[in-house]
Amino acid sequence: MSSLGSVRAQEGPLRALRQARERDRVASAYLFDGPSGVGKELTAWSFAIEVVARGDAHIVDRIRADAHPDVRVFRPRDEGKRNIQVDVLRSEILPLAQFAPFEAQATFFIFPEADVSFPEFQPEAANALLKTLEEPRPNVHFILTSERPDSLLPTIRSRCQRIRFARLPTAVLREILQAEGVDEGSIGPAIALSAGRADIALALARDGSVEELTGLVLALDDAIRAGRPGTLVELSERLARRDDLELALLTLQSFYRDLSVSALDVEEEHLGFTSHAEELRRRAKSVSPDGAAGRVSLVHDCVQAMRKNANRQVALDALLFGLRDLC
Repeated sequence: MSSLGSVRAQEGPLRALRQARERDRVASAYLFDGPSGVGKELTAWSFAIEVVARGDAHIVDRIRADAHPDVRVFRPRDEGKRNIQVDVLRSEILPLAQFAPFEAQATFFIFPEADVSFPEFQPEAANALLKTLEEPRPNVHFILTSERPDSLLPTIRSRCQRIRFARLPTAVLREILQAEGVDEGSIGPAIALSAGRADIALALARDGSVEELTGLVLALDDAIRAGRPGTLVELSERLARRDDLELALLTLQSFYRDLSVSALDVEEEHLGFTSHAEELRRRAKSVSPDGAAGRVSLVHDCVQAMRKNANRQVALDALLFGLRDLC
């Protein structure tokens, strides 16, 4: 909850927001979209602080303490499907927007993970929010952050100025992990598995998941190369029961990306799984770069299908047998 200067590697979004503020053209609603852990919520907080506090240190402190009526954050629920219930939105949240600003010259309502709070398949709360977005009050601003904006109603997206956030580059992730005291041997794999997301990289490096997931993808690759149908079906069933299935698949995707790079005989520094460079090169000898790239595409398609509520077991069966067919 600091200034925009604390946001890393998001030059495009920062430029757009600074220009809006300098020209006094701050939009009534923004949609910050991009992967988790790349600074969307930090940017929302920081932008609200700069607009509302206008450099007043006392106001900054109040906002940071969540004690200012003109900067409010509404997260998904902790229970159930986590969506914000329409009755709560109508009785406890939206009425505030009818009377704001309260103290400052502008008010911000921030909704982190808006695709969770207002999913398209439960449109009641989203439609209630839409009505407010369609008739905004002067100096009242909404910021919705979303990792999966396509899960929001198209009408919600159309009422927001969309600002896209990029994945963090490897150098920035490395600096973040080093600043947190992460063991050097875990940094490369954690970055590779994180897909450019600082939150995932830190979680992986801290709880030992790097080693477990690396072992999993090596075992999966062995089974795919062996190609025995019974083993693949059994692995598919085991994968379907994992709570971290998407992360496991993203790990497999990163592994095949490294395999593709290794097949081109590039420098080790370009690999995510640097601690397994020799193993990657050994496996890459039997795979063409195009074949490895095809595997990356298959895993990506499987992740996207499951995000759209495809049956886990069916999608995983198709993935593993598809990977086998590329061997």
